[in-house]
Amino acid sequence: MTESRAPGRAEEAPPNGDGPGPGPEIPSTPGTSRWRRGLGLLARLALTVLVTWFIVRAVGLNLEELRAFDRSQIHPRWGLVLLSCGVLLLGYLYSASLWGLLVKELGGPEIGTRTAWRVFFTANLGRYLPGKVWQLAGMALLARREGVPAGTATAAALLGQVFSLAGATLVGLGVLLRGEGGWVEGGKWAGVLVLALLVVMGAVPGELWPDQAFGVRWLGLYAVSWILQGGAFWILAMGVGARMDPVLGLAIFPAAYLLGYLALFAPAGVGVREGFLIAFLNPIMGAGGAFLAVLARFWTTIIELGLAVTLAGGYLKAAKNEREGGGSA
Repeated sequence: MTESRAPGRAEEAPPNGDGPGPGPEIPSTPGTSRWRRGLGLLARLALTVLVTWFIVRAVGLNLEELRAFDRSQIHPRWGLVLLSCGVLLLGYLYSASLWGLLVKELGGPEIGTRTAWRVFFTANLGRYLPGKVWQLAGMALLARREGVPAGTATAAALLGQVFSLAGATLVGLGVLLRGEGGWVEGGKWAGVLVLALLVVMGAVPGELWPDQAFGVRWLGLYAVSWILQGGAFWILAMGVGARMDPVLGLAIFPAAYLLGYLALFAPAGVGVREGFLIAFLNPIMGAGGAFLAVLARFWTTIIELGLAVTLAGGYLKAAKNEREGGGSA
């Protein structure tokens, strides 16, 4: 006789693991995962140090020159140092405001200036994690919490970063392309490439942008942000006694930022950005360029973290109030 089964009852798997049943579980090894993360972090750190060392060596700066640098030559002009902090702060706030406007132009809601600042600078903390995706992912996630549709939030995060890097390239091209002919020769090539870039962006089919001038317009808006940040760096340099052409000084910081960003292994471009700053400043300041490069890192980090802590605190408080309000409803 054939054995009857209850209708709808699934067939049990044999105890030896054969058949349609689930296979044997693979035990997790958290210790191995920690080791892999640790080794990955050490590898990125070693690569950052190695690349920075090669950059500094390439400009002919050695430890003896650094030790011989007379720090008494530095005469801070605190008024200019404070002014540089104010201009840098203005540049950061302007950049965050641009992101909010970009969300609206891509069809998202108008989120308000303070909300845009809060999302932007809270997500900006992701720059200090290895990899370049955490800042963008955080910005998209926080924007969604503010009511921005997922597609618009992600597009605004990605396009904002692309236009920011393009603006840094535009402002820093004179330094990036400086050849044997110095600043003038580099400026000629910069003009040619910028013109070509504008032609290419203007030729993008209008269906891909909200309007035909979208790409050129946003490149120009983000270039203004880098003019502010580069100008702030030049003021800082003047505040510690450096003497440099203002146009050259304005272009150095965006160029170094761009090259540091392209070093994907270095969180926030740490080390690599300073190496390129030293390379750009060495013909002007010698060993003093190393001092200014390190000072600039502290200068930007303090202002970035100050903004993040101030605005993220308000963001977290608002989120807590929302959760409490939802729970009591």
